[in-house]
Amino acid sequence: MAKNRRNQSAAIRFGPALKALVLCLLIGGSGVGYVWQKGQIDQLYREIKKREMRLLTLQDQNKKLRDQLALLRSPMKLDQRLRELNLGLGQPRVADVWRLAEPPAPPPVNPAPPMDGAARQFAAQSNPRF
Repeated sequence: MAKNRRNQSAAIRFGPALKALVLCLLIGGSGVGYVWQKGQIDQLYREIKKREMRLLTLQDQNKKLRDQLALLRSPMKLDQRLRELNLGLGQPRVADVWRLAEPPAPPPVNPAPPMDGAARQFAAQSNPRF
């Protein structure tokens, strides 16, 4: 005989609807999470590109400044600048240049004598860091 629907519990009547709701929330949440993740990836990609462009700009600027520094340090440019400023500077005469000999390196101070096997073993026992 067929059972009366009034006698069924609420959990049995709303079970399929609840399952459908949970499934829809799961699929919808997964979709929202996917779209959010793709947005984050796109934002990070744009930041990386912006920083790479900044790096290239700075590298180019560095190269230009290095070239400018090399030009300003060149002997021809320095001579030209001296003539422009009329400083009265020029190349030194050979008699004006003093050549200094480099002093010899000092001998090591009180070097430790080489240790034989017994001395090394005694030193290892008395000083564990050895």
